[in-house]
Amino acid sequence: MTRQKDEIQFDHNHDGIDRRGFLKCMAWAGTGAFCVMQGGVLKSYSLSRIAELDPSKMKGELSFAQISDSNMGFNKPANPDVAGTLKAAVDKINALATPPEFLLHTGDISHLAKPEEFDNVEQILRSAAAKDVFYVPGEHDVVGDDGKEYLERHGKKSKGAGWYSFDKKGVHFVGLSNVMNLKAGGLGSLGAEQLEWLEDDVKPLSASTPIVLFAHIPLWSVYPQWGWGTEDSAQALGYLKKFGSVTVLNGHIHQTMQKVEGNVTFHTAASTAFPQPEPGKADSPGPMKVPAEQLRSLLGITDVNFVQGKEALAIVDSKLA
Repeated sequence: MTRQKDEIQFDHNHDGIDRRGFLKCMAWAGTGAFCVMQGGVLKSYSLSRIAELDPSKMKGELSFAQISDSNMGFNKPANPDVAGTLKAAVDKINALATPPEFLLHTGDISHLAKPEEFDNVEQILRSAAAKDVFYVPGEHDVVGDDGKEYLERHGKKSKGAGWYSFDKKGVHFVGLSNVMNLKAGGLGSLGAEQLEWLEDDVKPLSASTPIVLFAHIPLWSVYPQWGWGTEDSAQALGYLKKFGSVTVLNGHIHQTMQKVEGNVTFHTAASTAFPQPEPGKADSPGPMKVPAEQLRSLLGITDVNFVQGKEALAIVDSKLA
């Protein structure tokens, strides 16, 4: 594809990338979902469309935002400034009329599990207008040290390899770890110990309790050939059949996809770092370099809404173009 003569204005590293133009196009990348609980119903809004909405409609008993795959430390041409695009995501969150009470980060905080990479993400997210950040590990967060650095930072109150649950204003959140024992082809795995814990964790809850599961690798078979799925997810989801509303939030594949199956809505989030190819449309998954003008068509934002009395979350995807 030919480039316009004036496209590259600040090519400081002589790699054909205009940093200012790149960040402008990446500004919406993976900014995720803004979720509000209204009368027991979880409503989700696309951060790319927040400016078009009436702020009074985005107030409720509970609000949170999801981001994913910041991959801090990545510096290849697919995105030479992952810190800049993560900051852009935080700016969108901070511009909300109703600040989220907390953030969910669905993994791959870092790229190589280095202390300075975790430090950088924590420093950037410290500026977010949210009280807390809840994490689950991605495979990049446990590389080289079996998750030691991640668990020392974000797993002190978790069980096993980083799973835990908490309640917020009538909603039960469950953070799962499915990256510590990857199976053939890179498929995620929960393992017997975590599955037993999950069964016990949700057993005493009322069937009317809204459930939000969040993990890194999808808990449905997006594309097993690339490891985009979790081997034993069916057993985990079997423990949730009694609940009227179950939402599963994931990252890992760096693009928005959704599936509704019975009472469960599955949704994968875009990355704040770089896009990956669509399933089967490349030899393998991995960082995908695209012309800056195409980025908005490949990176998307998700809305996840829950409303009391409804059995399913309404999830709306919008491309950035």
